[in-house]
Amino acid sequence: MKTLQISAVSRNDYGKKAAKAVRREGMIPCVLNGAGQAISFSVDVKAVKPLIYTPASYIVELTIEEKTYQAVMREVQFHPVREEILHIDFYQIQPGKPVAIAIPVRLTGNAEGVKVGGKLVLSARKLVVSAPVEVLPDEITVDVTSLGVGKTIFVGDLEIEGLKFLTPATTAVCAVRVTRASRGAAAAEAAGKK
Repeated sequence: MKTLQISAVSRNDYGKKAAKAVRREGMIPCVLNGAGQAISFSVDVKAVKPLIYTPASYIVELTIEEKTYQAVMREVQFHPVREEILHIDFYQIQPGKPVAIAIPVRLTGNAEGVKVGGKLVLSARKLVVSAPVEVLPDEITVDVTSLGVGKTIFVGDLEIEGLKFLTPATTAVCAVRVTRASRGAAAAEAAGKK
């Protein structure tokens, strides 16, 4: 899995006033939870843009006071009106323990249902999985070649070695929807068989 390195500054002041002061300096207040501790720090807005404004998922290497922590981003709070980041929560990765993270889904192949006029729809752009860091893939690849009209691939249908899916098994990943063109093709095929 891809890694993003971010340098951070430790902070000792807490509360709304302190957070506003940090934001005025062009920084974002953050917290790193895990390993029985909570570390407060701030990061430069520009440093986290590649982490937030992307469909990809990253393992983050945070350097705080010359000490490096491996973490995943858990939650981002935005201002309700402006597109301003107010706060970020990170979770520290424990060596040897599985980590839960949302990984993007990529569809491959040309679905059978699309060839006869159906429409391929991606229902879940990301799936939450749990696995040790060294096993985590950059993306979950789903082959849709055998997917016919009106058929759906669910999370329960996916099996990837080393990954445990935390997204419910009944969640639809992708489907080929029925369209007018596919209904017309099916009707013409049925009429041709008579």
